Amino acid sequence: MFVIKILYFLLFIITVNCSGNKVSNYHGVKLLDAKFNELKLNVTNKNDLYKIIGPPSFKSEFNENKWFYVERLKTNQSLFKFGQQKIKKNNVLIVEISNEGLLINKKILNLNNMNDVKYLKKETSKEFQNKNVLYDVFSSLREKINAPIRAKK
Repeated sequence: MFVIKILYFLLFIITVNCSGNKVSNYHGVKLLDAKFNELKLNVTNKNDLYKIIGPPSFKSEFNENKWFYVERLKTNQSLFKFGQQKIKKNNVLIVEISNEGLLINKKILNLNNMNDVKYLKKETSKEFQNKNVLYDVFSSLREKINAPIRAKK
């Protein structure tokens, strides 16, 4: 009887500690789409960008005046999927700044703009054929070299 009470107590503790809320992992700037609407072309400058959004996630290697801000939200799908996460939100804000420091272009990419890369399943064939006597000799030698060493009798 004592063992059953302990089992009930442990089951109660486990049930109380389990949360019904899904675990969310944020990466980058939160609420990027709302902050996108606050940006005004030819009015907002670099200092305003830092106040509204903060420092960029990364800057372009080729153009120092092109800044990128990233927002990504992943959530667990369900208890039965064993922790597999699904991308719920994926926003990238691309901002271009003029040499004077004013915002000249802004663009936001979301989950719908992501491209699915599809790979071909075809294999390319060789244009040359190695069907001569030397190829056969060397391939048989290669097979003998790569074969496992047999125990000497």
